[in-house]
Amino acid sequence: MEGVYFNIDNGYIEGIVRGYRNGLLTGNQYINLTQCETLEDLKLQLSSTDYGNFLSSVPPESLTTSVIQEQASDKLYQEFNYIRDQSSGITKTFLDYITYGYMIDNVALMITGTIHDRDKAEILPRCHPLGWFDTLPTLTVATDLESLYETVLVDTPLAPYFRDCFNRADELDDLNIEIIRNKLYKAYLQDFYNFVSRKTDEPAREIMQTLLGFEADRRSINISLNSLQSADIDPELKGELMPDLGQLYPVATSQLAQASEFEAVSAAVNSVYEYRGILESGNLEDHLYKLEMELCRDAFTQQFTVSTIWSWMKSKEQEVRNITWIAECIAQNQRERINNYISVY
Repeated sequence: MEGVYFNIDNGYIEGIVRGYRNGLLTGNQYINLTQCETLEDLKLQLSSTDYGNFLSSVPPESLTTSVIQEQASDKLYQEFNYIRDQSSGITKTFLDYITYGYMIDNVALMITGTIHDRDKAEILPRCHPLGWFDTLPTLTVATDLESLYETVLVDTPLAPYFRDCFNRADELDDLNIEIIRNKLYKAYLQDFYNFVSRKTDEPAREIMQTLLGFEADRRSINISLNSLQSADIDPELKGELMPDLGQLYPVATSQLAQASEFEAVSAAVNSVYEYRGILESGNLEDHLYKLEMELCRDAFTQQFTVSTIWSWMKSKEQEVRNITWIAECIAQNQRERINNYISVY
């Protein structure tokens, strides 16, 4: 029944997103890219895809991997903002939620740069465009978390997520900033999960719960692994940083919080069938990206759902990473590693 009314507000948006999805690079196109000898060849190959002439204004002598990454990312941001401009109501709120994760990364980046005496002009260009907010440049004036919240963040969408951050972060150092960042992400993911559970209809609700649950599991695994070498992070704190959702929650996340050795982390992760063996071989990040892409690909099998926006966004980000990887391998003449990209379409 939901499909009868979905197209009134969201039919055009879903059509646009599915058009963008059909423009994602295919396996054959990736093979063509890996056969390029120079970055100019790569530029020519990309011009025959949906990227078109996005590098036409870049002269050959200025063509570098970072330029290709920047231009490809800009195309993604333009497409996302176009979708955002067409949306209204719950869909617009859904798109706003997507940007909150980038806001959290920008806040952590600005604070880290500030405590290391980096110039504001150096930090701002590195901030994610989708996580920009008006008071972001003023983060450099904050010396502690309370002043940071009261002068800058109180009027942003992130303000409610800071509720649990004040008790442990008396001074802003690298460890406390990372703790704050993980606490913000936990609050954000749980808030986003509650939003899709209450405000979206099926099948979007079930798909987004799965995708957000995977994101929570990824964060829990990374927190447990990164804390193995740190004596400052006790099991109680680890439990506070891990999101209360996902397939690992509650049993495996409790085990991950108590784990002090790699074998214990591996045993906890292997208790969930979908994650079995991901710590045994290869690069963990690549395994997780592959799992995420498979979830995003499967999300497109459903109609009348805003979850396609999230799935396309994550797929496009992976595509930019793939193009950057291939370009870097070409630039550094590392042909033997050029096929280490992730493609599921």
